Amino acid sequence: MATHAEKARDNFLAGYNCAQAVACAFAEEMGMTVDQAARLASGFGGGFGRMREVCGAVSGAVLVYNCLHGYCDPEDPLEKSHHYGRVMRFCLAFQEKWNSMICRELLAGLELKNEGSPVPEARTPEYYKTRPCVRFVESAAQLLEEMLQDRH
Repeated sequence: MATHAEKARDNFLAGYNCAQAVACAFAEEMGMTVDQAARLASGFGGGFGRMREVCGAVSGAVLVYNCLHGYCDPEDPLEKSHHYGRVMRFCLAFQEKWNSMICRELLAGLELKNEGSPVPEARTPEYYKTRPCVRFVESAAQLLEEMLQDRH
């Protein structure tokens, strides 16, 4: 049986964006179809619609965590604080491993063609050879899996 990190990697290599790759790896746990998870995470790819802000793999992982363990009572500040603390710990762990959680910083050194364009690059063999994104996707899914296991 494939781990969530392996599923996320395979999703990315199949053409899903970084956020979708992570979210789809956890679709079953969220009680969703892969299509539903992909649709929900679709705008987070490329650091929010290719704006190169927060890494989509991080956004996808937080989305999954919210679906599974988010708070919903607007009058419960303690649960809100606890939830934010857990999300913060996830983000800090990702940052510690990769020195950032900002897409453009993670991709530093790569020539980002069509920067500022909403049109994604073609997923060619050359694309996959130069992009480190698959490592971020695997890492975010692994960190999330560990975080979810620690909750039980």
